[in-house]
Amino acid sequence: MRDVRRSLCAATGAFVLLAGALAVPVTAGAGTTAVEGGSTEYTVLLEAGANHAQALAAVQAAGGKLVKENTNLGTMTVQAAATGFVTRVDASSAIQGAARSRPIGQLPQARPSTVEQEHLGAVAKGKSVTAKAAKKNKTADPLDAQLWGLKMIRADLAHEKHPGKKKVLVGVLDSGIDARNPDIAPNFDWKLSRNFATDLPEIDGPCEFRGCVDPVGWDDSGHGTHVAGTIGAALNGIGVSGVAPNVSLVEIRGGQDSGFVFLGPVLDALTYAGDVGIDVVNMSFYVDPWLYNCTNNPADSAEAQAEQRATIAAMNRALDYAHNKGVSLVGSLGNNHEDLGKPRNDISSPDFGDVPPYERVIDNATCVDLPVEGPHMIGVAALGPSAKKADYSNYGLEQNDVAAPGGWFRDYFGTPQYRTNENLILSTYPVNVLQNAAVPLVDAAGNITEAGVAGGVQKQCPAGVTDYTKCGYYNWLQGTSMASPHVTGVVALIVSEYGKKGSHNSFGLAPDKARKILLDSAQKRACPTPRLQSYVNEGRSTEFDALCEGPRTLNGFYGNGIVDAYAAVTRY
Repeated sequence: MRDVRRSLCAATGAFVLLAGALAVPVTAGAGTTAVEGGSTEYTVLLEAGANHAQALAAVQAAGGKLVKENTNLGTMTVQAAATGFVTRVDASSAIQGAARSRPIGQLPQARPSTVEQEHLGAVAKGKSVTAKAAKKNKTADPLDAQLWGLKMIRADLAHEKHPGKKKVLVGVLDSGIDARNPDIAPNFDWKLSRNFATDLPEIDGPCEFRGCVDPVGWDDSGHGTHVAGTIGAALNGIGVSGVAPNVSLVEIRGGQDSGFVFLGPVLDALTYAGDVGIDVVNMSFYVDPWLYNCTNNPADSAEAQAEQRATIAAMNRALDYAHNKGVSLVGSLGNNHEDLGKPRNDISSPDFGDVPPYERVIDNATCVDLPVEGPHMIGVAALGPSAKKADYSNYGLEQNDVAAPGGWFRDYFGTPQYRTNENLILSTYPVNVLQNAAVPLVDAAGNITEAGVAGGVQKQCPAGVTDYTKCGYYNWLQGTSMASPHVTGVVALIVSEYGKKGSHNSFGLAPDKARKILLDSAQKRACPTPRLQSYVNEGRSTEFDALCEGPRTLNGFYGNGIVDAYAAVTRY
């Protein structure tokens, strides 16, 4: 099995494992600090085998106030001044590094433009597909006829063989999950779900709940709910069915309402996933504020370099921890339309803080896109319904493990299907997000607005239900964020089919075994002819031109192939 994913600054050594060790609040010890404190939150990474008292003293001497610890991972969450803390604490031999975990008190830069809702406000062509073509059998839900992605990966056929086992736990590390949706509710695990991300008013807007902590089962972004539906929407006669419609969905929220995803919550979520026995985690994001974390980029300040080294080391440690605990890790390659093995200059980082974004030359040998370029990750590229690489999707011979349906609004150029909503991915979506859109897609009474109809929003209510908040709402999105959950669903089916009881009567499948089945069963797909794919006809600049390298069995556009759910559960 090939795994050439780059892994820089990986931590070595084991840390003491304590029951309930994740996110333990701590009161700092007595003594004066050498530097005035602050409110910026940092993740401090201890050296393997470091003396705890020495590390704590170093944090305090650098002006840090200890808030909590993740002893399983060997990290401290610390509040300190906005500048200078990283350099000061990094000087200690007990500390491997430090990086901002959340930008408390800092205003973000503008988020990079998203491709996920390109269809909204665009001039769509063609006619919407209706649900009347849906199969009237036990393996299809009313809107499944619109899920071309299920058919591309043969998940519709796989449902007849294996819809997944409830004991298989799928972690959605995202913005939350709307558990009110009747397609989500049957599979949502309330007992295990957790929220690790506190809303930040200066980034996320006014807090909706006490303490700025959203309850489990809530999503003010929509991203996490859309991802969760693709993975495991129930096969229950309502709305859509997911790739693995009978597995359990566990919210391990690490993302903000605004779309930012910060280091601290991600580390806590991954540690928790390992500790509670989650089988597979979906990660459709990159860790802010750096599109690429580099070890020593000459454009970065010394403190920025130190922070990025710490981020790489901390993420690698967390991914190693989860993998060693039996968690399969799936991530999206990103929507920046570039070859990750030959990246363009980064002009979007840092995307929060008091330093505006500046241009950086990205060196493939010393810079990584996290988490997808971290250890043990299954990287996923996005395809349109024609099975072409979507124009926005990142790719790369080194980084792309498999390809999956992600949607592409501009697919089928020259045909009536060009620029239609149905070229995207339809999945579950929170009604509160649809109501609060800049142009509301659903009104205050729960009815789909004219803009919502144009955008393809759909509504399904269980029989006899009149309260719209108990109905299911469905929305179209595109992106590698939509491709990754297709793969996560297939991995969940693989664990369901081949998993076994292990120690302490737990059920699961070693991540490396699940990965091998996934890659071996994928539909091999050769590079297009010509290999240099142009998207000029679709209205893109030549910057989007993409060169597919590699043979049919392993190439930059398709990796080891298009995932195949049916082959994965029947071939072995």
